[in-house]
Amino acid sequence: MDLGLKDRVYIVTGATRGLGNAVARELVADGAKVVVTGREEESAGAAAAALGVNAVGVAADNADPEAAERLIAAAREHFGRFDGILVSVGGPAPGFVADNTDEQWTTAFESVFLGAVRLARAAAAELGEGGVIGFVLSGSVHEPIPGLTISNGLRPGLAGFAKSLSDELGPRGIRVVGLLPARIDTDRVRELDGMSADPEATRAAHESRIPLRRYGRPEEFGRAGAFLLSPAASYLTGIMLPVDGGMRHGF
Repeated sequence: MDLGLKDRVYIVTGATRGLGNAVARELVADGAKVVVTGREEESAGAAAAALGVNAVGVAADNADPEAAERLIAAAREHFGRFDGILVSVGGPAPGFVADNTDEQWTTAFESVFLGAVRLARAAAAELGEGGVIGFVLSGSVHEPIPGLTISNGLRPGLAGFAKSLSDELGPRGIRVVGLLPARIDTDRVRELDGMSADPEATRAAHESRIPLRRYGRPEEFGRAGAFLLSPAASYLTGIMLPVDGGMRHGF
């Protein structure tokens, strides 16, 4: 299938590693051009260099109120257009209700929630018909994940914002989509597993609850993300797509 990605230009935040990077790789592989971001100039540049001439790296923190304007300007300056954005950000600090501090909540709100709102709002003002705004969220949108209290609090609210945005932007031909990963084999998930007394047993326990009996590969998530952002998904908006190997058992 031709996804229609050739020469389209996307911003992918938090794309120096993990899920954002996986989507950026698939976008470029299918002919798109990307602006990838990371908090450090060196890591953003290295990620872009690994993707080749159709990528450029820009240092940006999702929590920075000025990030959106700079990133959209970079897309237009380097590639001459702007077709969409995927908002991805590193997960907030783990912990239970009694563990997480006000500072951790505030930091996470600024980067995970308010930063995403600002980026989406700025993108909406610049995109035309056929544009797309995507969010990397979490399976916690539907079911809380033990030990990830802050994520459990913020991700469902951001999904609600995305749904509202899809209603508002639909008449302009702009789509809004979300991706809900579960156990994708990234550095972040391995770090979370490693916090247990027996990481191998923890992984085995998670795999036993996944119908496909394994963690997802980053490229599998990346392909799902590239499709949702592509013109091939032109009649999909307002959806939250689980990419979880069947881990969520509800409809």
